[in-house]
Amino acid sequence: MDRDMASVLPLIMERAGMMAARIIRQKSAPCRVLVACGPGNNGGDGYVLARHLADRGWPVRVAALHPPAAGSLAEAVAQRWRGEVVAFTPDEARRADMVVDAVFGAGVNRHLPEVVERFFAAAGRIVAIDVPSGLDGGSGLCLGRVAPCWMTVALIRKRPGHLLSPGRSLCGEVVRADLAIPQDVMDGVEARIWENGPSLWHIPAQAPDDHKYRRGVVSLCGGAEMPGAALFAFEAARHVGAGLVRLTVPPGADLLYRLASPAAIVDTQPLVQALEDDRRHVWVCGPGLGKDEVEQALPCLLEGGRQVVADAGALSWAAGEPERLKGVSVITPHMGEFTRLFGQGNGNRLEMARLAAARLDAVVVLKGEDTVIAAPDGRVAVNVHATPALAVAGSGDVLSGTVGAFLAAGMPAWEAAAAGVWVHGEAGRRAASRKAGWIVPEDLFGELGPARHAATVPGEGG
Repeated sequence: MDRDMASVLPLIMERAGMMAARIIRQKSAPCRVLVACGPGNNGGDGYVLARHLADRGWPVRVAALHPPAAGSLAEAVAQRWRGEVVAFTPDEARRADMVVDAVFGAGVNRHLPEVVERFFAAAGRIVAIDVPSGLDGGSGLCLGRVAPCWMTVALIRKRPGHLLSPGRSLCGEVVRADLAIPQDVMDGVEARIWENGPSLWHIPAQAPDDHKYRRGVVSLCGGAEMPGAALFAFEAARHVGAGLVRLTVPPGADLLYRLASPAAIVDTQPLVQALEDDRRHVWVCGPGLGKDEVEQALPCLLEGGRQVVADAGALSWAAGEPERLKGVSVITPHMGEFTRLFGQGNGNRLEMARLAAARLDAVVVLKGEDTVIAAPDGRVAVNVHATPALAVAGSGDVLSGTVGAFLAAGMPAWEAAAAGVWVHGEAGRRAASRKAGWIVPEDLFGELGPARHAATVPGEGG
């Protein structure tokens, strides 16, 4: 008979404390440890950890914020602690070489008490169990002054708060503790949020019988005044593996594009005529386009049933009226564009992206240091595989072309977007390592092929 989570909670708590103690022993030489315990299950994990470290000969003391509730599991494990218990004060935190934070776990939903803020502000090296106290594990937002940690032991799997800012910068090194939970228990806990990486998606490999149309055709709408943005997306799609990339531009603007790249295939026929070619089913619309140009192009593409990656000018065209984008496959706003589209949110980037994806029935790529890729069905990937060097004008256009190429290769929209974000980040990391951290978008083109390879060959990812 299946066991529910409550029936195995004693086993989970014992394993959580034991594995956290083991990880601390692997990461640190023996030192004076103070384990700060709260009254709930996170505190229970702390009492178990203290016992296991003490059994290994480490000098350990416990500071309890409040005693566990009578009759609770935390009380049962606390009663097994036979070591020293000291006051929950900044002075005690200051005396320790390492303070273990087992006060509040990921489910905290109220402001951090001042006594806890003062306690951890006095600590030197902090190791958090689950998440740092005061950090919302679901959003990465802080409910008070959260002290930066040297390390965080994530129980079972990483939480969004480990990946999303500002929590990401407060957790220190995040080490996952596998608690070996019985499979029949975990089967009832469906994951809907993941850290973005190649295990989530599969990029099509080259095949002996490939040809350019099987690898995918990416089409782009080019503007008359700002050709550079569309050309960045064009080159990205080419370099990441699209079989054929075409630009449709206004008559009279074609010379700009032809001179910019000898590889450019430039069409000046009306868009309606271009859509007569059924092989051109994936389009990137927005980079380098003014609002009037988007008005002429995007409704036509949607009426033609095309898959569209909407970025830049397309997002400005729909500012305050996001429903104008209904029918696109993927939108790729940064936070400023997102706010102009949907209004000011509550600061929870993950939830904001998820609600926007459901509203538009489109994949939302909310760009940033912790890019969120949200699907209309509620799936979310958080990408931290990137580099600050990508914070440069034109980088987003490269991303749009990359996502377009993976859509054209036949990947579903959420997988194509998640893969595009990861490969874009990998290319940025590679380019930044060659150029001391300062890059321009053109530096990414030559790295997109190796980055795609790293996403498809185990062990190659940087």
